Amino acid sequence: MAKIAVLFPGQGAQSVGMGHEIAQQFHAAESIFSQAADILGEDFVQLMQEGPQEDLTKTVNAQPALLTASIAILEVLKEKGIHMDYVAGHSLGEYSALVAAESLSFEDALRTVRKRGELMEEAVPNGEGAMAAVLGMDREALKAVTDEVSERGEAVQLANLNCPGQIVISGTAKGVEDASALAKERGAKRCLPLNVSGPFHSSLMKPAADKFEAELKNISISDASIPVIANVTADAVFEAEKIEKLLVTQLYSPVLWEDTIEKLINMGVDTFIEAGPGKVLSGLVKKVNRRATVYPVYDQETLDQMLMKLGGES
Repeated sequence: MAKIAVLFPGQGAQSVGMGHEIAQQFHAAESIFSQAADILGEDFVQLMQEGPQEDLTKTVNAQPALLTASIAILEVLKEKGIHMDYVAGHSLGEYSALVAAESLSFEDALRTVRKRGELMEEAVPNGEGAMAAVLGMDREALKAVTDEVSERGEAVQLANLNCPGQIVISGTAKGVEDASALAKERGAKRCLPLNVSGPFHSSLMKPAADKFEAELKNISISDASIPVIANVTADAVFEAEKIEKLLVTQLYSPVLWEDTIEKLINMGVDTFIEAGPGKVLSGLVKKVNRRATVYPVYDQETLDQMLMKLGGES
């Protein structure tokens, strides 16, 4: 029997209409959209379904929207009898993973990620922070670059360690610019600025993390029912207290995604299902391990393909 990990995408995966087709086909998914409308308003669900993309991409909207689409798809997977052995989510996707593991309720997660988005947008004025993807450089060499630039007074650090040869750096706009130039000098193939509203997963997010810690006291976090592989440690976590601490630390710490996938493979996972819009994580899994079986599920067609291969109820 396949050992399955369900993965949940993070910010950047959002697209207008995500989850809409699944919600039209399945009551379980539709009820998640209804709950989102009750909590954040009909306008929010309308934005998800009709756009514009520019407004959907704002951190404060993208985070709850991605959570809603991912959990709508998750509910259909559960209805179809898909058994999850492990869950993990990339950055924001960790909240979807915690809902899947029954550590957070959907309602609490939705309110929390909306607040998380607000605090992240407030932490650094627009234009002062930046992120860039560095291709073709290993983590030790790139860390030496970011350390050198940071020592000169411009904060920059490794933010997302996605897969071999693809690492995102984050920090002040000048820090990211200088680190990108130095990385290219030292052999990086390409450095691509990312279209994001802030320097996520960098030390510049610490003010947001301090306020966010207080916010987490207002919700109920339970022990996880299945192992969640945490971004910050790439280790399995169950305990509510530890989950809460890691959610705060996650705001200013690197996302150890390559390590997370390696960990899951070492724990015997042979099948990955990406529940959410697009297939970015599926691509990253394949770059970590070409032999892994990966199913992105984001509409009726991809759901049917996955069920046909895994033998769930179609």
